[in-house]
Amino acid sequence: MAGTFGGIEIGKRSLMASTTQINTAGHNISNANTEGYSRQRVTLKAFDPLYRPDLERAETAGQLGQGTDVESVRRVRDELLDTRIVAQTNEETYWETREKYYTMLEQIYNEPEEISVRGNMDKFWEGWQELSLYPESDAARQAVVSRGESLANSIRQRNASLTAIGNQINGDIDATVKQVNDYAKQIAALNSEIVRSRAMGDNPNDLMDRRDLLVEKLAGLINVSVDSSDPDEYMVHTAGQIIVQGGLARQIETQKDVEGGYSHLFWEDTKLAASFSGGSLGALIELRDKDVRDELQSLNTMTLNFSDLVNEIHRNAVGKNNVTGLDFFTEYPFVQNTNGNFDRNGDGVEDSSYIFRITGTNSLKNEEQIGLEGTITLSGHDGNINVDYYATDTVAELVNRINNSDGEVKVYLDRNNNLVLKATASEDSENPDFVIRHIEDSGLFLAGYAGVLKSSGEDGAYDFNRANAVDSLTSSQFAVSPVTDPSAYIAVNEKIRSDVQSVASSAPNLQGFADSGDSSAAVEIAAIRNTKVMIGTERTFDDYFADSVTKIGLKGEQALNMLESQNAIMGDLRALRDSISGVNIDEELADIIKFQHGYNAAAKFISIQDELLDTLINRLGV
Repeated sequence: MAGTFGGIEIGKRSLMASTTQINTAGHNISNANTEGYSRQRVTLKAFDPLYRPDLERAETAGQLGQGTDVESVRRVRDELLDTRIVAQTNEETYWETREKYYTMLEQIYNEPEEISVRGNMDKFWEGWQELSLYPESDAARQAVVSRGESLANSIRQRNASLTAIGNQINGDIDATVKQVNDYAKQIAALNSEIVRSRAMGDNPNDLMDRRDLLVEKLAGLINVSVDSSDPDEYMVHTAGQIIVQGGLARQIETQKDVEGGYSHLFWEDTKLAASFSGGSLGALIELRDKDVRDELQSLNTMTLNFSDLVNEIHRNAVGKNNVTGLDFFTEYPFVQNTNGNFDRNGDGVEDSSYIFRITGTNSLKNEEQIGLEGTITLSGHDGNINVDYYATDTVAELVNRINNSDGEVKVYLDRNNNLVLKATASEDSENPDFVIRHIEDSGLFLAGYAGVLKSSGEDGAYDFNRANAVDSLTSSQFAVSPVTDPSAYIAVNEKIRSDVQSVASSAPNLQGFADSGDSSAAVEIAAIRNTKVMIGTERTFDDYFADSVTKIGLKGEQALNMLESQNAIMGDLRALRDSISGVNIDEELADIIKFQHGYNAAAKFISIQDELLDTLINRLGV
């Protein structure tokens, strides 16, 4: 039966419930500006009645209520919305990172005209044009040398600027990896705390808020997804890998590249490569290994071919002092071996051949039909590629077909109409730049017609995966591959700088000397400006500069547009989350007033019960 003091118990429970509600509202107000905090709500339920049907009970009508009880204190959170935010966060930070660095890249290309690479190259061509008009002038020669030095300086400066951005990105990668590892550890530690709290029957709302905030921050660094189907083993996935599983956090380690000094990422436990496609880390890796690398390769390709074309003419020309055989720009070979032999695997034995340019022995005509059939095999972006040729093809048609293919070997006819094969920069970072890796011809175009290979077929192929691969060539000329970064080392030949009369503007006469007034070599060098040359595909140097600036500008514009789009999407999602989980101080203050009225009513109820008991105990016997 109901106890005499049952009313006191009902009032006490009401007081405690109101106190919990007031304290929770105060907790919400205190954390209104706390990042990641979700407002909390107290869930009340009616306390179990005094008499239940399944127990012995007195003969009374109905069930006697026993007041209220706090069932739980839960945070207000939309898990589906949280999942969408986590999925979109990596896109926002990805484009934010790209936009920031492309702004820096644009600044490199938006140089003042008087110090830009293009401006200095224009002045360099103008210097040769002036020399062609005044071949006996030392002043014109000095202008060519000075403008050549200015051009070389601007190329080296652009290389240094691009390299500095690459190094800065690499430093950001190292710092971001440390953040990823730290967040993973914190999430794993919170998982353990949450599991322990739940085991005691608690709702660790604040701990879960902190975990969700860390997951969102982690999603800004790498692309992640969350699996919370098992409350005892909360998991975070990234790129097909588990990075957090319950209380365990996998770590990422960095290893420096021996050559470039760049960091490569590996999972600490399995030592397998770690790759990320989203978030700021994914953007940084893509920027360093793709975007900045492409810009450096493009600059190196332009520099190498520019200097090679100028040197080809200059070394066969004669200066005012009758000196010949000098390169105008110095080139630094990658290896000292005259056959390009190189120890690629580091075992002390030469096992590869690093050759940049091969020139055939036979003079060809662009419009002449080759009258041969076969297939030329060249090294490409992903393995070797095949280029078929037919008897009705002209030399020009076959040259264009090779250059329009995906091969990383391009061809053209030089000033003597000999076929020249040159290596381009390699798309795969595992392959060396400016190294011809494979040349093969099933027919007789390269083997006999152009005078490049000694024999056709697989047995006569040139392949860089062996030393002395040049033995498969005819007596054709070849050049050893340059240093990996030729745009960092280009300079005017010291012998020319010390004696400007060594600037060659004339073709040698029968005695090998320069005829007075002859400027044919200067005219030929000046004509390179508007000549289609091998820079990846056939185009002029002016086309190269226009394409470079346009490409950087368009990629920067794309990054800005995508960032603005992602900001708008994330702004809507975060606003929706704030409307659900955010703390509204006015609402909380209104709730406190409501809870205070409840508290006052409960206190009044207890006061009435006290008066009733006082009457019962102290006054009934009087």
